[in-house]
Amino acid sequence: MTIKQLAAHAIDKTNFTTLPGFLNFCQRYLEFVATEGNLQAVIVAQNENHYRFWQYGKAGNYQITRPINSQLMYQAGEFAAIQKDFLPTLQTLQHAKADAGLRTRLNNTVYTIQQSIGAALDALPVGQSNKARKINGTLFEQFIRLILVEIGVDAMSGVVQVPVVTDGKEQFKMNYQHDLIISYEGDVKAIGSVKTSSKDRIDKIFIDKFLYSKLTESDLPHIAIFLNDVQRKGKAPKYGVGSTFLPGHFKGYTVKLNPLDGVYYCDIRPNMRTEPILRDHIKTLDQLLCTDIWTFLKHDDPVPIEVKDTSSST
Repeated sequence: MTIKQLAAHAIDKTNFTTLPGFLNFCQRYLEFVATEGNLQAVIVAQNENHYRFWQYGKAGNYQITRPINSQLMYQAGEFAAIQKDFLPTLQTLQHAKADAGLRTRLNNTVYTIQQSIGAALDALPVGQSNKARKINGTLFEQFIRLILVEIGVDAMSGVVQVPVVTDGKEQFKMNYQHDLIISYEGDVKAIGSVKTSSKDRIDKIFIDKFLYSKLTESDLPHIAIFLNDVQRKGKAPKYGVGSTFLPGHFKGYTVKLNPLDGVYYCDIRPNMRTEPILRDHIKTLDQLLCTDIWTFLKHDDPVPIEVKDTSSST
């Protein structure tokens, strides 16, 4: 496929209603990148050398992609071998021994698939960049929900109708739209936000948990899932990467408002592994899929919650 065909395929959300749809697209995109002559250049980030920027040729408007972490992004041959086991691995994950190798493959496969979509959308003309961002974000939400369903978890996007009770009587309901609602046997067990980046969004996620807890007097888990928090900075040809993560905001909300019950990244930043508070609250995505999700399903929340499923409309 050409880069124009790949970008056109990525724009159409109906191509990504199943996990095979995501897997097949990723393989096609990686094969395109691996074919000699399809990239105008590969630019190495000046400050963090494991990040790459792929520049397309004339057919791709000479556009330059988002930062690609070469330590996480599989090449075409690697992905062809790994993707065969992706669905069987998810289907047996609850009972599998999640060793370090399995965890790495899970995390990197999710990263590779989603970045292949984002990078393909980067080939669109500058005037369509906002549209591309929205589509990329919507597809990431859909991708995460499909993964959770595949491992055996009820996951949807929807509107949570939160009852507001005073003096023991429900006065009215407040509606909250959420990217991810995790249920078990008809009961909501966790609420999540799924975004490609925390940029301009982290405040709302903490405040959502605070308001929900105050309104319902409950401790329903709230989690956040992010792809990465890096963006391109600088001028050609000396591009580098900059972080879009706000550690001060995250620490402040965690300490003084309320901590989230899980924050997960595919491409985790170095300071998230080393700084106090950050390292205790931020993990890689495999931690959710292999361990934490099963703990959330055991949560016992006495507050009855009505949910309107909107997954099919995204």
